[in-house]
Amino acid sequence: MSTNANIFNLSSPHLHVTYSTGGLGSRQNLVYQDAHQTLQFSGDQIRTISGDLGDLVSVTVHLTVDAGSTTFTLVVPKVELDLNQHAHVETIGVTALHRFSIIPALNHGQLDAYSVTELRGTASARAF
Repeated sequence: MSTNANIFNLSSPHLHVTYSTGGLGSRQNLVYQDAHQTLQFSGDQIRTISGDLGDLVSVTVHLTVDAGSTTFTLVVPKVELDLNQHAHVETIGVTALHRFSIIPALNHGQLDAYSVTELRGTASARAF
């Protein structure tokens, strides 16, 4: 009997992401590791939207009070597997720099900039 994959281990040369969907008894969790930091997110620190691209899973990887923030969004494809199986997956992660100034006159023009990272790895279905 097939089910949706609930564990994703993905990487690029400069980024590693592990995401657990919360399905099959697991807890929703995302670990983000780049060259400068390793961050772990769970619960309401993870924002998920489902749409035509799959699940968009977003976390805030850097936040400043007066200059903006940086978010990372993982595009999670739908993957159907039998329990205890895994499959190769390819997807993307989008890093967004959100510019903000406490001086309203500086908040003009494009305030968001994006970079896309190709990610490869595995998806698996495990019961916890």
